[in-house]
Formats: sequence, C-alpha cells, structure tokens
Amino acid sequence: MNGDRGIWEWSDRIAPVDVRARISLGEGNTPLVRSRRLGRAVGIEHLYFKIETSNPSGSYKDRFATVAVSDLLARGRRRCLATSSGNTGAALATYCAAAGIECTIAILETTPRHKLAQMLAHGARLLRVRGFGVDSAITHSTLEQLARIGEAHGTPPQISAFRYSPVGMSGVRTIAYELAESFVREGRGLDHLFVPAGGGGLALAVALGFETLGPADHSAPRIHVVQPEGNDTIASPLRHGSDTARSVDCTTAISGLQVASVIDGDAVIRHCRASGGKGYAVSDAMIWETQRRLAREEGIFCEPAGAVALAGAIRAAAAGEIEPSASVVCLVTGSGFKDATSLERMNRDLNVPTIELDELETRLNG
Repeated sequence: MNGDRGIWEWSDRIAPVDVRARISLGEGNTPLVRSRRLGRAVGIEHLYFKIETSNPSGSYKDRFATVAVSDLLARGRRRCLATSSGNTGAALATYCAAAGIECTIAILETTPRHKLAQMLAHGARLLRVRGFGVDSAITHSTLEQLARIGEAHGTPPQISAFRYSPVGMSGVRTIAYELAESFVREGRGLDHLFVPAGGGGLALAVALGFETLGPADHSAPRIHVVQPEGNDTIASPLRHGSDTARSVDCTTAISGLQVASVIDGDAVIRHCRASGGKGYAVSDAMIWETQRRLAREEGIFCEPAGAVALAGAIRAAAAGEIEPSASVVCLVTGSGFKDATSLERMNRDLNVPTIELDELETRLNG
C-alpha cells in the first residue's frame, strides 16, 4: 500500500505501524521556499516558508492522518471516529477513503462549508455540534464524550492532539525532520520557527521532533507559538511566564484555530519555552492582511490559518525580537481553497468586467 513512500521514510522515528498496513498518498516532503519580497519588506533577511498546502488534502494534517488511519488498519479497525474544525476531518476522510474505512466526524459549529464539502466528497458522515469550538465547556465535554465512546467501541477517537491521539500526531513530527535536513543541505542553522496554534498539537509535534534529533543533525530553533487574539489559550501564557495554558471563550473568525480549551497547551508551553520560544497573539485583521500579502507578494495561496505564523514573525521583527540576519521559517499550514469566505474578503475591492471585443485592445493598453 505504498508504505515506503511519503513520511514513512521516517518510520524509525514515528509510531511503529506494520508496513503492510501503511497507507500513503504522497504526503510530506513539502517545499521549503525562500521569500522573494516579504522578508526584505518586514526586516527578515532569511525568511522561508514551509508549504504544507502541497499535501494530498491540502494541509499538514495529512501527516497525522496517514499514521492514524494506517494504525487503525494494522489493528483491524474498520471505523474511524473523529472530531475536526475542518482540515483534520478532510485529511481523515481522504485516508479513510483510500483505506476503505468508515469515517464519522463530529465537526465544529463554525467549520467552513468548503471544508465540509471536501469531507463529504470522500464519503465521511458528519455531525455538527452546536457550540463546539466556541464555548470552552462544550468543547471540553465534546472531546471527553468522544473519548468515552471510542473506548467503549474499542476505537480511540482520532483527534489531532497528543492528549488524544499520540500515534497519529507522531507523523506531524516529520516536519521537524524535513526542516533539519533542509537546513543541513543549506549549510546554515535554523534560528526561529513560527507555528500557528489552536489546540497546540502542531507546535508540540515540531518541538518534540527537534528534541529527538541529535546535535549533529540540526541547529535547534526557537519555536514560537502564534495564535489569534480571539483564541489566545497558549501564546500570552507562554510570553508572560505562566506554566499553564488557559481556556477561553473563542471569538476569532480564523477557521482551524478555534479551539477554546487547553488540550495540549501546557505541554506546548513547557517545550516551546525550553527552546527559547515566545508567544504572539495577533488580530484577525492582521491575519487576513498577511494572507493577502502572501498571495500577492509571494504567490503563496493559503487559508487565513496558514498566514498566522507569518503574522507572528512580522510582529516579532517589528518588536526587534528577531536578529536581522537570523534564519526564520514560517509554517504555511493549509490551502486557500479551504476557506472561500476569506477569498471573497481578500478580493472584495476587485471586479472582473465583461467587455465587448472592440474594447479589448484599449483596455489592455490602458
């Protein structure tokens, strides 16, 4: 089942799964692209983007799904029970379809319609839970109830967090391995890594990934956590010296980062602080503007959540918290096709006129 492809080349560093059960659609080995314009504009000389939008379902969550679904197959499970704000569900639906496994997903109330369409296209059964992802108590209760149901049926729920799904999340650590390998080839160290966070699983995964590498394999970066101000469960506690994350009533409109409860937050703070990282909380308006700039100044097409890391890096550079000569990577986590509403917002000042043929030359020369 193509078990020797994708992230499985790192199989000795992620959760063990029988090679006969491994499902791969070519996930991982995503591009690391150097900034051509934005880096200079914001004062970061060596700015890079890790483009996770090139994964099969359009986000980094495929690294989670390939291991999670393969593990289900290896254990003889024929059903995947999951929860998602969008990208986890799309990834799991994709890999479950490839594996021939039934996929049922409890989704956030605010999940964008295009992410729902992607899950449905792969045959997933969806249940939208009112208040899930917005109200911290409902979010916590939903996750705990899914864990109980999964335990009763012998099928642990696939939730992209180490607290619930450490096997699947081990696949996300491969981002760190790829970055370390890339910078060894570049002949330079990686100084700063900016990571968007909802529940914090991605930040924890890359931190753990770098921790498993020996000193000869990489130059350990400082791992910074960036969150929308309206879902600031981790960023401010990390910045201000707290050892614990906090639950909030989520007010951000940034899809994919609407996780009102703590989940992996405490561990994120511990590991990212140990790396020398800081927390950055940025406004929705800044995130949308950064998404627009990525598209128009770098040619990088991402959803708003995919622009959050860069928004944090811009904030850090403006505050003088990044050395001008430092190497900086921002994770671009999901495709622009994931959130049609944000594209409408990005293009609301534009229109496409319909003209007569005899006007074409005048318009083109105008």
